[in-house]
Amino acid sequence: MSYGFGISGTGMIANFHAEAVKSMDGGKLAACYSRNEDRAKNFAEKYGCRGYTDFRAFLDDPEMDIVTVCTPSGTHLDQALKIAEAGKHAVIEKPLEITIKGCLRIIEVFERKNLQLAGVFQSRFFDAARVLKSAMEKDKFGRLVLGDAYIKWFRSQKYYDEGGWKGTKALDGGGALMNQSIHAIDLLQWYMGAVDSVQAYKGLLGHKRIEVEDTAVAALLFKNGAMGVIEGSTAVYPGFLKRIEISGTKGSAVLEEDHFNIWSFKDRTKDDEEVMMNFGMCNKTGGGASDPSAIDFTGHRRQFENFVKALDGKEKLLVDGKEAMKSVEIILAIYRSAEEAKPVRI
Repeated sequence: MSYGFGISGTGMIANFHAEAVKSMDGGKLAACYSRNEDRAKNFAEKYGCRGYTDFRAFLDDPEMDIVTVCTPSGTHLDQALKIAEAGKHAVIEKPLEITIKGCLRIIEVFERKNLQLAGVFQSRFFDAARVLKSAMEKDKFGRLVLGDAYIKWFRSQKYYDEGGWKGTKALDGGGALMNQSIHAIDLLQWYMGAVDSVQAYKGLLGHKRIEVEDTAVAALLFKNGAMGVIEGSTAVYPGFLKRIEISGTKGSAVLEEDHFNIWSFKDRTKDDEEVMMNFGMCNKTGGGASDPSAIDFTGHRRQFENFVKALDGKEKLLVDGKEAMKSVEIILAIYRSAEEAKPVRI
């Protein structure tokens, strides 16, 4: 079955959604929505779909089954509730919502309406990320000791000044962690399991005129006893690829964007040699380290394909609403810890 997709919001990330839908199996682009008439018209002409400036009319499009939400983070709750009321399924860009209460509200409404809901975490769908997840499920690392995420990115002052909503508490929900580092934080908890508590610091070190942090550091204690660190920033020039480090008693791996710098295990096998042959070379994109548009839509395409296959009962939905909320919980705990100068349990 082929499903009709609609895209709400026509900013930079919406282009990646459109390219992903147009290249995927099981989906087609039916409509787009923007409050700005010119942007709706131009986006619709570019991608060959219908453009709307009225959200209700957009939701009433008869050929649209699924809405992907690409609007500012602080608008996600309002849009999600209206999408569910219209009987459409939803794929919501990160973060699912900027509060736990908002996340839970979205999840509850979609469950009650028997509609499918997903949060966008496309990094989980790249091959190297999946190889690492598979190795952890096979207990290749032994007892997990350390799990770390480093997101040392760069965004210019111009990026925040031109964005309108970027860097605001109401619409961005946070800064370097909630907007940029959230993908790596999602991967870290996906690999390491639930976080028990955090101790954190945050600050505004490299930018002006924004309400949120551009740098944060947190020490983590995972529920399995392992420990870790999150370092996230948009003030580090020139910006570096996001890095996940997993260390255990039997082996360690360092995932840098979509390749491995380190893949070393006590019990080495032929499969380990193949992993380094396939994923030991640097990736082709900048991963958004200094340019938010320097990403690949492959992860979005694969996530959208998983979404429609889950609707058809052919696959398990990999990032449902509850999964998408986990990174938000961690980030909000980090913010609270930094503000209250004490450890925070999750």
